Amino acid sequence: MTQKLGFIGLGAMGLSMAKHLACKRSSEEQQLVVLDIDASRFSEFNGDPHVRATTINSDFQDVQFLFLCLPDGDVVEDVLFGEDSVASYLASDATVVDLSTTAHGKSLEIGHRLADQGIKFLDAPVSGAPAGAAAGTLTIMCGGDVTTFEAAQSYLDRMGKTVLHMGPAGSGQLTKTFNNVIYDINIAALAEILPIAISMELDPDKFAEVVTTGTSRSYASEYFVPRILKRLFDEGYPLGKAYKDLVSVAAVGAEGAYPLPLTAAATAIYQNALRQGHGDKDKGAMILPVEDLLNVKYTTKS
Repeated sequence: MTQKLGFIGLGAMGLSMAKHLACKRSSEEQQLVVLDIDASRFSEFNGDPHVRATTINSDFQDVQFLFLCLPDGDVVEDVLFGEDSVASYLASDATVVDLSTTAHGKSLEIGHRLADQGIKFLDAPVSGAPAGAAAGTLTIMCGGDVTTFEAAQSYLDRMGKTVLHMGPAGSGQLTKTFNNVIYDINIAALAEILPIAISMELDPDKFAEVVTTGTSRSYASEYFVPRILKRLFDEGYPLGKAYKDLVSVAAVGAEGAYPLPLTAAATAIYQNALRQGHGDKDKGAMILPVEDLLNVKYTTKS
C-alpha cells in the first residue's frame, strides 16, 4: 500500500524541508503531495515521479501525515479550517504536524479542533534558519502524545538533526517561543551597547571581533554584528513578523503570573524599532533607534 504524505507551505524554510522529506524517503512506495500559493516553487520537484504538486485541497484526501510550514497560526488555522478546509478531506486516523511558529494558545485550540474530528496533532516548530533547513540540520521541538510523536519521528528525522519530544500538546511551541525570546534579548543587548561603544570612540571592527569571539559571543552576535557593520538589515526574518514571539511569551507570563523583567526591557527596544517604521527590516534594525538617539552609526571603518 502506498504511503501518502502531504506538505503545505514551500517558503524559505518549507521548500527545503519538503525536498528532504521527498528525497530521503525510505521506500519508493511513498508519495508526497505538496501545495503552495506560489506555483513556481513546484519546479523544484520536477522529474520526481513520487512527488505531486497541487493547488487543490481535496488532493490531500487519504494523506496519512500532513506537514504544515506556514507564516503563523492564523494561516495554519485558515488552511485547516477555512473555506474548502484541508482538514475536511483528511481521514480520521491522519496526523497533522505543524512545523510553523504558532502561538501556544492558538496551537492548543488547533489541536482540540482536530481531535474533535479524530485527527492526531503534533506542534513541531523548528529552529535553525533557512540554512539549517537547506542542510537538514534543524532542531525540531515537538509537543503532543508520545505515540503520535514516535509515529512521525522518522519523517522529522529527514528534516532535522535534533528532534525532541518536549512534552504534551503545546510544549513544542512553548519551547520555540522561549528559545526565540532568549535570542531576542541577546539582540536587544547588542542594539543597546554597540552604539554606546561607538559614542565612546571604540573601534567598531575590533569591538565586533570581541563580541563575536569573547565571552559575550552568541549566535545573535555572530549573525547580526557583521551585517550591522555592513548596514545590512534585510537578510533575516522581519521584525514585524517576529514580534509574535514576544506577544506570545507576554501572554504566558500574564496567565501564569511569571515575572519577565528582562523580556519586558527587550520588548521595549523591539517596540521602539517597530514604532519608528522598521518592521520590514530584520532584528538587527533594533539598533537604528539607539543610533539615532546617540547620533552615531555602527559601521565598519575598513
